[in-house]
Amino acid sequence: MELQANAAQAANGDNRLASKTSRVGKRPIDLPKGVTATVNGRKIEVKGPKGQLSRTLTDKVEIKLDGGKLHVSSVAPGRDASRLQGLTRALVAAMVKGVSEGYERVLELKGTGYRVELKGMTLNFALGFSHPVTFAVPAGLSATIPADSKGTVLVLTGADKELIGQTAATIRGFRPPEPYGGKGVRYRGERVREKAGKAGKGGKK
Repeated sequence: MELQANAAQAANGDNRLASKTSRVGKRPIDLPKGVTATVNGRKIEVKGPKGQLSRTLTDKVEIKLDGGKLHVSSVAPGRDASRLQGLTRALVAAMVKGVSEGYERVLELKGTGYRVELKGMTLNFALGFSHPVTFAVPAGLSATIPADSKGTVLVLTGADKELIGQTAATIRGFRPPEPYGGKGVRYRGERVREKAGKAGKGGKK
């Protein structure tokens, strides 16, 4: 009897685990005015005033369009069900926001003579090296340099959150902020931990 009871509890536990859903993942995604979505099997495509994005989803999740809302569910077993449901829901929600509102990332150049200029779709950076650093702006993104910044501020905008984040990280990597003085390329609002130099420590003894 005890073995049967334990087996029953284990079975119930497996059922609960198999049917577990993400609290965030099960929330429907509203499509704002002007945004349309098309679901074709595992592929979803969204269009809006800021652009068009598409993504092929894993076969472990299902997405349905119903009444102007997108619903994400998972068919994966065990704990992966809620994880994949939550992840997919976040990715699709980011797509919807991207085509409706867009994303923006601002980079600042700190340092004497550090500047950036835009020629066509190519960025030319002066970052204290013996040569300029050039970077082609990826398709789907826009780059602007505010006139009042004198070339020290770069604004990236686009619908693809992942692309804009990766592009900003690549540019920052050309000259990350150094710990002594903070010279380099940084995200706006980024706090750079600066170290005190020898002069700040009182010099050599």
